[in-house]
Amino acid sequence: MATSPIYIGTDSGATTSKTGAIHADGTLVAHQLRQSSTNSNAGTAAVIAGWVEGVKGFLTDHKISWDQVAGVGLALPGPYQAYGVLDNSANLPDSFTGWNFLADYTAALSTEASRPILVATGNDGDLGGVGEAHAVRGDRKVGVLLLAPGSGLGCAYIAPDGLHLAGDHFAGMEAGHMPAPLHLLGNAPVYECGCGKGWGCIEAYTTISGLPHILRDTLKRFPDHALHQSDLPIKQQCFSLRDLAQVGDELALDIFDFQARALGLHVANLIMALDPTYVVIGGGLIDPESTTADFRAHYLNGIREAALPYLFPAQRQNIQFVPATLGELSQSIGAALVARQLALQ
Repeated sequence: MATSPIYIGTDSGATTSKTGAIHADGTLVAHQLRQSSTNSNAGTAAVIAGWVEGVKGFLTDHKISWDQVAGVGLALPGPYQAYGVLDNSANLPDSFTGWNFLADYTAALSTEASRPILVATGNDGDLGGVGEAHAVRGDRKVGVLLLAPGSGLGCAYIAPDGLHLAGDHFAGMEAGHMPAPLHLLGNAPVYECGCGKGWGCIEAYTTISGLPHILRDTLKRFPDHALHQSDLPIKQQCFSLRDLAQVGDELALDIFDFQARALGLHVANLIMALDPTYVVIGGGLIDPESTTADFRAHYLNGIREAALPYLFPAQRQNIQFVPATLGELSQSIGAALVARQLALQ
């Protein structure tokens, strides 16, 4: 049985929570996450019980004792009222607003362990960035920028010290809601964003959330495309685009080229502020199980080529654009890494 300290990471969604862990040297305990139900509809106590059950199950699976647990990290979507205190979240019941989940989780884990357990927390997107940064830069103390377009645009910046930029109000790197440079995107119209801002959030031009708008406008330039005759709801039509792109469909490729350019321009904007060494691109268009190697290379290159003209010479020469590698592991591993960082302070 292993005796070295380990750090647990809990990645909580509204319905499913995932548990992973690292050793003290940062290596993974396992490449497979343990999944458990979050049970958010049953209230905060049920959520705490689900998180604890995930940790207990992971420890049992890997023959790890509570004595070895040196800390636990929790990745949970924001926004937060304060560190460890939830604000109104789109994915959780209204009754969770004001919940001090950090205090409750710490108390529950400490009861299970029969000793105090250190617990760290952070926004799930930020902690996913911590995990990806650890994977890509190794021992190099350099900055890492992560952008992960999915249903929304997850963004994170990880400083050379390994910590994420959380901000004074725990809303740092909500960069998906910065305005898109519409004049550089063919004077694209202002698309609505779920956040309510009216300035054309970049999220609406780079993610699934904006695809209905982009598809509607792009179809005007492809009058003979089969989707004109589709009876599928617009959301299902949008979900079909990724598969169509893998077989060379011109409309689908045109849409993802547009999204890559929009994301690349946004990356250039963020590089001007943060000056990282690595830009990591995640999300479903980079998923090796869902996209071809040729498509991933084309998409990533589109982002890079859109960004490069706006960078300084040293940045153009040295900044590396790379795909995310951890997939579903990133947030739980990032949470564990943040717990380790807090324990070593």
